[in-house]
Amino acid sequence: MSEKSSASGSDEDVEPESVQPVEFGGVLSKWTNYIHGWQDRWVVLKNNTLSYYKSEDEREYGCRGSLCLSKAVITPHEFDECRFDISVNDSVWYLRAEDPKHRLQWIESIELHKAESGYGSESSLRRHGSMLSLTSAASALSATSTSSFKKGHRLCEKLAEMETFRDILCRQVDTLQKYFDSCADAVSKDEFHRDRVEEDEDDFPAASRPDGECCYNNNGSKEKLFAPASPKGINGIDFKGEAITFKATTAGILSTLSHCIELMVKREDSWQKRLDKELEKRRRVEDAYKSTVHELKKKSHYGGPDYEEGPNSLINEDEFFDAVEAALDRQDKIEEQCQSEKVRIPRLTPVPPGDVYSSIGTHRFTTKVEEMVQNHMTYSLQDVGGDANWQLVIEEGEMKVYRREVEENGIVLDPLKATHAVKGVTGHEVCHYFWDTAVRLDWETTIENFNVVETLSDNAIIVYQTHKRVWPATQRDVLYLSAIRKILATNENDPDTWLVCNFSVDHENAAPSNRCIRAKINVAMICQTLVSPPEGDKEISRNNILCKITYVANVNPGGWAPASVLRAVAKREYPKFLKRFTSYVQEKTSGKAILF
Repeated sequence: MSEKSSASGSDEDVEPESVQPVEFGGVLSKWTNYIHGWQDRWVVLKNNTLSYYKSEDEREYGCRGSLCLSKAVITPHEFDECRFDISVNDSVWYLRAEDPKHRLQWIESIELHKAESGYGSESSLRRHGSMLSLTSAASALSATSTSSFKKGHRLCEKLAEMETFRDILCRQVDTLQKYFDSCADAVSKDEFHRDRVEEDEDDFPAASRPDGECCYNNNGSKEKLFAPASPKGINGIDFKGEAITFKATTAGILSTLSHCIELMVKREDSWQKRLDKELEKRRRVEDAYKSTVHELKKKSHYGGPDYEEGPNSLINEDEFFDAVEAALDRQDKIEEQCQSEKVRIPRLTPVPPGDVYSSIGTHRFTTKVEEMVQNHMTYSLQDVGGDANWQLVIEEGEMKVYRREVEENGIVLDPLKATHAVKGVTGHEVCHYFWDTAVRLDWETTIENFNVVETLSDNAIIVYQTHKRVWPATQRDVLYLSAIRKILATNENDPDTWLVCNFSVDHENAAPSNRCIRAKINVAMICQTLVSPPEGDKEISRNNILCKITYVANVNPGGWAPASVLRAVAKREYPKFLKRFTSYVQEKTSGKAILF
């Protein structure tokens, strides 16, 4: 086989058939929009085309989008080691692989398909043959030469040539004028010489001159003295007059030519001014077009992953703040509208007796729960009045919100502490509604969805929840253990105290994903019931009870965001959360028996 190929090499190049890249597919996270963020999609690379499906099982229903890779530009992200972008003209796909190794594998496969399948690749040139390249090159050279030959010069260059020709013509006219003057002088001298000869003949007649036209010289030969007189002879031409006429004519031509040149120069100035105006109009139109295209691209990509939170975000801090504030305002309006339209369905959620919640329980997180409970009871109830590190940021009636500014590696980790007093409810009731997942969505408006991952005991569960996205901040999710506990009194004067603590844990059934940033929390709500004695023999009513609430929150957002934005959002949202929740508890317990 190799000998046959070598022998026929002079007639036709025989190349081994190029191996086409194999089909490549897998799961990638694709940026959908600023609402849903990153979503897992089944992506297939085949025949120089990149297609994606919602899942591998839905391939038979057709792809949801595709890109031809012939002119695609693959750009690995500068900071995100798992992300790469593919752009074709104005269409951009933002993709994230599982890890940097898979990203490199995808990029190499895409580049291979692009190189082997696109026009101009090595295999493509072999298919078209070398004669096409030679012919194309010759045609291109011929076209270039022809266009260069036919390309006219500018008018100023032509005018310069005309000036040169005028100078040459002037020199030629001078030369001709000298010639004509010489001819005129020669004729004058000839006429003068003839007149002298005729005078000599009258004085000395010739011996024999039969024709009157010849005479004999000293050698005896006949010599012609003058040509016969003729009306067309030299004596009939007025060379001096002709020279004057020629000079006048050429002077007129030169004058006219100079006038034409002046007119052309003036016309060129006029044309140049018009051209400058048209060029200026064109420049303004092009600038307007570029600006419009830029705005369209900005609007089309605004909300893309490059505008998300992070130290390298394309959106500045003020724009970030405005966008977050606008998104929160929209959510508030939507929530108000939903609350006005929604008819709350009564939920039969009986509050279990306190004995159920006072038990410690036995599970793998028992030690951790007890540690958290003790820490919160020791430190969270301490008075912040004398601590200069705590700053009072909100005070509305009985509610006060404090903050201590803490940053670690550029991430805001400000602890927050809020105190509040609510009449007509007990600490047991408040903690129950805060802990019970059955009524969570009735008062919590920031949660998109949640589910109980595992029930550890009657008073401890593991919850996974995702919060509504506030663009341009990335969506957050939280996996935490939530425990409710009745704190046993150490003496008879201690108030009835309840506690709910929520702290982040890990669980194999809720691993972190590319779609959300996993936040870490350590939150506690401590409620103490204060009872004022009723008058006389009256029974204790809700007018006699007061719930003192202490709420502490330590939240690690899990990613970078402007400190001013995080602090402003916390200052805005925490008071709203407390007022919304306590109002809900008062509404739920109104008219019902008091539960201590």
